[in-house]
Formats: sequence, structure tokens, C-alpha cells
Amino acid sequence: MSATVTDQLPVLVIGAGPAGLAAAAHLVERGLEPLVLEAGPAAGAAVREWAHIRLFSTWGEVTDPAAEKLLAPTGWVKPDAKTYPTGGDWAEKYLQPLADVLGDKVRFGATVTGVSRAGRDRIVDADRENQPFVVHVAHADGREERLFARAVIDASGTWSTPSPAGASGLPALGEKAAADRVTYRVPDLKGPAVRARFAGKRTAVIGSGASAFTALASLADLAESEGGEGTKAVWILRRGISGSTFGGGTADQLPARGALGLAAKAAVDKGHADAVTGFRTEAIERDADGRLVLVAEDGRRLDPVDEVVVLTGFRPDLSFLDELRLNLDERLQAPVGLAPLIDPNQHSCGTVYPHGVKELSHPEESVYLVGMKSYGRAPTFLALTGYEQVRSVVAAIAGDHESAERVELVLPETGVCGGAGLFDQPDNDAQPDGGGCCAPAPALIQLGTADQTPSCG
Repeated sequence: MSATVTDQLPVLVIGAGPAGLAAAAHLVERGLEPLVLEAGPAAGAAVREWAHIRLFSTWGEVTDPAAEKLLAPTGWVKPDAKTYPTGGDWAEKYLQPLADVLGDKVRFGATVTGVSRAGRDRIVDADRENQPFVVHVAHADGREERLFARAVIDASGTWSTPSPAGASGLPALGEKAAADRVTYRVPDLKGPAVRARFAGKRTAVIGSGASAFTALASLADLAESEGGEGTKAVWILRRGISGSTFGGGTADQLPARGALGLAAKAAVDKGHADAVTGFRTEAIERDADGRLVLVAEDGRRLDPVDEVVVLTGFRPDLSFLDELRLNLDERLQAPVGLAPLIDPNQHSCGTVYPHGVKELSHPEESVYLVGMKSYGRAPTFLALTGYEQVRSVVAAIAGDHESAERVELVLPETGVCGGAGLFDQPDNDAQPDGGGCCAPAPALIQLGTADQTPSCG
């Protein structure tokens, strides 16, 4: 296939989430043909699975300018820019309308199972760069299909591959056997069945990020509600309590994100959650009553719990990209140009430096990982980051290298201090900035149940 013919092929976008649909909007704006393949049945399929969670970014920070232009002729009206949508709001009021206006450029129930160069596995050099990408797709009705593309933008995210409870990165011994009482998502305690599962029960929450904060705050609300008496959380932290444990508090330029950490702190202060520090889970065992006992690498055994909520982050599924020549950081599984900017082993306070095609490029030309997928195993991704990524990447695909290299984005300060050095420090270690064990001491913000609790961004 000639280079001229290849240029006439569509740009394949994997995933109809926020970054994927934004990429499609930018491609349309540039006069390029996108083809978006989404494994789920609707736009924002992953977002819909946390529909009950409120974002800690406002509407003004979670819509893409090119997408807004595409939506405008349809009569779409952007929600109040200062309000905080839930995941369900984001999907129904923005992502689905955007997919609808893109029409047959978006296909649902289409799972990408492999991407390569046509007629070239990853070993072959000869004329590789002139070959189009070949993409294998499995459809929900059982059909298989082979498609060709001039470029590939993988915005499939990391939602489908949560990290396990085991501190080594492997499942804890017994974790799979305890699957009936282990969940890897923030539970929706508004649902009667889920509420009954956790009400009056003792739940271990493993993790230290925004999702863990949300779960702790929600369980605390349940404990204070009618019928929720006796609900108790055990917060499992692999590190000690430090200046960064509860986030940035009032120092966070995303106020809802800071408030979320303070809500988790309130859950601990009020006795609805007990923090267990320096606990690296090695095994999950069952006692005689069928309850779960968490065992640490150092031999510590916790009192039995009824449920375990594992919120230790996510990791990218790279299996279907195995025939491509990607240059990924050995630790984060993120592009090597991006990894130093987001590595939690290196960074503490401050923001991620704005980035685009330069940091996202690979030895395999015209293939890009964007959105959450680009961060690999690193946490704290913002929608604004993904929108700037796809703007830059699409400009490069269109040949507008000046625009691709011009990155203009100001991200909010995290207000969170402390990198991986804290993981093994004693609880009472002083922080370099002189901070104590907690966020600054403002009045705690009382957050309600999950529909009032900002979380993801």
C-alpha cells in the first residue's frame, strides 16, 4: 500500500471516553477522518461505571474546546461551568451527545484485540514506516474484522485493569479466592443492595488516593445515617501518616479535591475509620465465620472484616499493542518522554509540566497513547491534560508541527507534598516544608453522601 493511499485512511481512535472523543473532534476540525472503536455499548462506558462519583473538576474543566464547537450547531448547551458533574452527568450531558454528533465515526461493542503494521511484525524493519496500521477488532456479536489506519490514538484508559491488594503488585495470596467479598471500585452506597452489603459491617479500604478518600467519606456518611449504625472502615496504608496523607486541603487549587481529603480526615477524626499504617498486604485469609483477615508482609494480622475495597490504582493493558515498537518507562509503563514528569518516585509538590506530542511519541511513528493510558501506573490525571495531549497529537498527525509543539496549558497546583520517600518513613517524620502530619487546619468541610462528594478529575 503506497504512502498516498495510507494518508487517505482514517485515524483510528481506541476508546470513546473523554480523551478519545476529544481526539475525534480535533480530527474532524482538522479535516481528517476519525474512526473511534469503543468496547462498551455507549459513550463513556468506563465513566458510567462510576456514575455515582462526583468529579473534583468543574464543568468548565472537563469539556474540550473542539468538541464544544462540534456540539454547538446541535443546540447543545454547556452546563454551568462552575458546577461539579458526576460521572453520570459527564457521560449523559457531554460524552454521549458528542458521540451522537460524530455519528457513524464511532462504533460501539468493538474491542481492539491487536494492532500492528500491515505485513510487518515488530521484528521487521524493511519499509515499515510506509505501511499502514492493521487493527484486529472483535465485535459484540462475535464477528471479527480487520481494519487499516494511517495513525492510531490509544485512549482506552486503564479502568479495566485495577491494581491488586498485594503490596508487591501481585494479587495477595487468597485474594482471588475471596473475590466474593473484594471489590476494586468505590461502592455506590445509594443502591439498596450495595448499601445492605456495607451497612453495619466492617470494611477494609486499601489505598491512599482520591478514590480511597471517597470510599472513607461515603462509609462515614453511611455510619451516620439511619440504618447504618455500626458501619466501620479500616483504612490500610502502605506508608505512614504524613503531610500528604489527606491531600492538599485548602492549598489545593482544585477546592473540591482538597475538600475530599479533608472529608477522609473527618472520617478518621470522628472514629468512623481507623488508620493502619505501614501495612503491606501479603495474604487475605478467611476465618471460621467466613470473614476476611488481612495479613501483612511483617506477619501482622488485622481483626476480621466483612468486605475489602481495593483502591490501589490502575495499570494499562498493553497486550494488544505487543506488535508495535513502543518506548515505555520500565517503572510506570508510560512513554519515556512523559515518565519523568509524572513519576511519583521523584515528584512531590507542584504540577505536571504541560506536554504534548514530543513527550508522547514512540519509535513506532504515528501511534500515541493518550489520556489515562499515557500515565501508565501514575496517579492523578486531569481531563484538561488529556485534552491538551490530543490537541497536540492531532496537530502532528495533520502535519502542523508548529501547533503540535506549542503547548499552552496551566494546570492547578496539587498542594500535595511528599513523594515515594514517605512510603517507608515513620509516622512522625517531619516534612521538608515544615508541615505536620496533617493538611493545614481549616474548618472541615462536611460532605454528604456520594452524590455530593467530589472525587475524580
